[in-house]
Amino acid sequence: MGTQRRFGWGSVAAAAAMALAAGVVNAPAAHTAEDPVEVIVDGNDVRAENVNGLTYKGLGVLSCNSTTNLLMDYKAQQPDRYWQLIKVLFGGKNPLINHVKIEMGTDTNTSTGSDPATMRTPDELADSSRSPGFQLAADAKTVNRNLKVSILRWEMPEWVQNEWDKGTGTDEMYKWYKETILDAYEKYGYIVDYVNPDKNETRTPDISFIKWYKNALVNDAEFADPRYGLTPRQQKEAAKAYRDIKITASDENTTKNIGPALLTDAELFGMVDAVGYHYTTDDRLDGTPDSATYRPYTKLATGENTYGQDKEVWYSEGVGSFGYTEYRVNNTEGPNGASTGIGGVQSALDLANRSVKSYANSKRTHYIFQPAIGSFYEGAQYSHKELVSARDPWSGYLHYDAALYVMQHFTQFAKTGWENDTNTAGIWRTVPEASYSGVSGTENVDGSNGAPSYMTLADPRKKDFSTVVVNDSDQPKTYRVKAENMRLGSDPTMEVWETRAADAGQAYDANFKHLADQIRPGGDGSYTYTVKPRSIVTLTTLDKSRDKATKQRLPKSGDRTVLDTDATGKKHNTRDDVLYADDFGYEEEGRVRVGAADGAHKVSQPYLPSRGNQPRYMVDQTGAWEVGKNAGGDNVLYQYMDQSMKDTHAWNRHTPNTTVGDFRWESYKATVDVSFPDPAGGLASLGVRQQKGMAISDAAYNVRIRPDGSWTFYEYGTAIKSGTVAASGTYRLALEAKGATVTAFVDGEAVATYEDPTPQTQGRVKLGSDFYKTGFDNLKVEKIDGYTPYTGTQIDNMDGSVAYDGAWSRKASLGDAMDWYRSTSTSTAAGASFSVPFTGTGIDVIGGNDGSAVLDVYVDGKPVAVDAKTSAVDKRLATYKLRGLPDGKHTAKFVLKSGKLVLDAFHVVTGEGRP
Repeated sequence: MGTQRRFGWGSVAAAAAMALAAGVVNAPAAHTAEDPVEVIVDGNDVRAENVNGLTYKGLGVLSCNSTTNLLMDYKAQQPDRYWQLIKVLFGGKNPLINHVKIEMGTDTNTSTGSDPATMRTPDELADSSRSPGFQLAADAKTVNRNLKVSILRWEMPEWVQNEWDKGTGTDEMYKWYKETILDAYEKYGYIVDYVNPDKNETRTPDISFIKWYKNALVNDAEFADPRYGLTPRQQKEAAKAYRDIKITASDENTTKNIGPALLTDAELFGMVDAVGYHYTTDDRLDGTPDSATYRPYTKLATGENTYGQDKEVWYSEGVGSFGYTEYRVNNTEGPNGASTGIGGVQSALDLANRSVKSYANSKRTHYIFQPAIGSFYEGAQYSHKELVSARDPWSGYLHYDAALYVMQHFTQFAKTGWENDTNTAGIWRTVPEASYSGVSGTENVDGSNGAPSYMTLADPRKKDFSTVVVNDSDQPKTYRVKAENMRLGSDPTMEVWETRAADAGQAYDANFKHLADQIRPGGDGSYTYTVKPRSIVTLTTLDKSRDKATKQRLPKSGDRTVLDTDATGKKHNTRDDVLYADDFGYEEEGRVRVGAADGAHKVSQPYLPSRGNQPRYMVDQTGAWEVGKNAGGDNVLYQYMDQSMKDTHAWNRHTPNTTVGDFRWESYKATVDVSFPDPAGGLASLGVRQQKGMAISDAAYNVRIRPDGSWTFYEYGTAIKSGTVAASGTYRLALEAKGATVTAFVDGEAVATYEDPTPQTQGRVKLGSDFYKTGFDNLKVEKIDGYTPYTGTQIDNMDGSVAYDGAWSRKASLGDAMDWYRSTSTSTAAGASFSVPFTGTGIDVIGGNDGSAVLDVYVDGKPVAVDAKTSAVDKRLATYKLRGLPDGKHTAKFVLKSGKLVLDAFHVVTGEGRP
């Protein structure tokens, strides 16, 4: 078994002798679906001496690619809600999340958006406060001082990339890492715990650089450089913590090469502390059982390897729950059109099965969500796959998904985290012999086959244990759990905590994480319990029945209020002519509380310094967007990424653009002042009605202008009209979108008007530039007399208030990210109908459609349209609009006469704001 030996890499080489057994746990004995699953929890299998591989570390969150950008706005605009979120996710005796993993930004889009680079040039002082990840970790440490922080890169700033492409660049890479790490220490008081020196999702681990980096790290003695900004006391403390940073490798996705590399390279084995890979639950299975390519990660975690030492093995990037669980329970994906409840592929139960199977098959004891928190605007790549949705900082709306309750079945019934150097922290061990998963699939796993799926965690002192059982099938499953060689005390009662969907007539959350039963062992010492279909249970010997934290309900979501402010952009105001405004001065903003001193306390900082000068409510897709001073000393929003910083290695290659606003904005006029301080050139763009996508051309209507006065008006990426005005260093751009008519203005003069035969009618504002420093100021979004400025409530097609009749296919699994909450309801059956209750003056039917559907429409039981045609539209657009009703409560019924109809959501039109 693994030991507590902390070998150096030279010692490891000396210890190499022969490979031990692979530690493979066989499946339970063959049984029929009706037979009980026998689980033996043997105290002799609880490996208290295995302090790395089998300690259960719980869950982590990955912050990257704009996924947590709006959290800084929640902290400033809704501090009570923000700090409640921090407590829910990271706080308490049994934290849900123990680790913040930060993928360092490079101002380029490598997934859903861009995170700021901490160093844009080699001479710039590092600024970790630009990064929402470093701030999230600092704030999380105020409720969990034991929180781990790790960093890695995907791409790199251009000043590093230029040298790296020459075959050198190691010093530049090291400088970027080191100065960022020390800046986070200077600002927030913590040194990161882990660094992966290699590239995220590499297929060929850069072993030579990993070794080079480790040697540079442990031999670094320079901490007095004035660039670091550290006091003598800080220099001493930082030096020790810095040299103790652990190394992770290699965050592969489609390959699994680092495991065999560690098992065959003693020097590398001694340097790397944790290994992780993405989006699969399985180990590698090449070669013979005694080879380094056969179950290498199992061998690393168990310590049953050449070196006799156990290593941490992480599921270092995995998805969250797709869509909202309370919506997807209304699917028809089960047998004969039944619901799969909280289960099915990409569901909350899928997450639980991934955790179980990734442990059972490859001994991974840590699952990191990408993301756990979705705090970016919907419509970017990979939307709706998170545990918490935080996209409206102006309203404070936060949606805590039921998947959180499901994952608490693991974290609240064990002591999770990292064991200390003296092995006295009491972190619970995973028990391989009492864990197994037979569900199908490797990434999107499927438990409908009814195979056993369970994972056992045990106190290293053998006084308690918890077995988590997942049944994502439509049949009940009986388990018989027997404890042997355990010291359970005089009371052998076992509690059964359960989460499943509501029964008929119950509230949707009635069966979320509740005490379902208390059982005692039978005459043979076995606890017997039948797990209900589509549920998760934790069978635990802990006494949690009176624990308030275990029984605590998640906070309510609140309302998704539309962004409609006064002229300051801060205060909600529906009675004026302004939808939103930002002069980037932020005199109206107060101070912001920020975690400091390694979580020991919070400090109060001015608004812009608290957030690294990042602008309010903006989510960057590409580019370095930051508030700076112009020549007159006034605040201006600049896009700083110029030709010298331009990165050609981005995954999603777009010119710089950023997004702000509310997806429900409809008819409005957006205005912004632009300037061109870069003598090398420039381009500025303004777009309106953006719903999805990550380029400036994804704003339905956009106007672009250059310093020479040449301008072009676009519908998406298609040029509609172009022209020239007098050359100038500054311009005022405006776009007025009212109904199907869109007009572009330059310096107050209309230069183009477009009547769109198939208009995009809703969406946010986008700003954009080319790769030149470009200024933006005095952004203003105004209402238009006589036109509806926005719709109000959004109702999802899967919402329980929507009633369906006839043949409908209601799908949530493997849904498209451009469909709201990844769900749609589809019918081609004549006579099929749906009814939607709402309060307002109208309702829009949203969904990607081919225009073949013909509808009869009724309001409050009375016909209002016969043989109404629908429009052929893309996803997120209205295929049918019902308007002009008296303001009040209504029920609209739609009957499909012919054709095909796809329903995604419904947008309610209200009288709030403008007639």
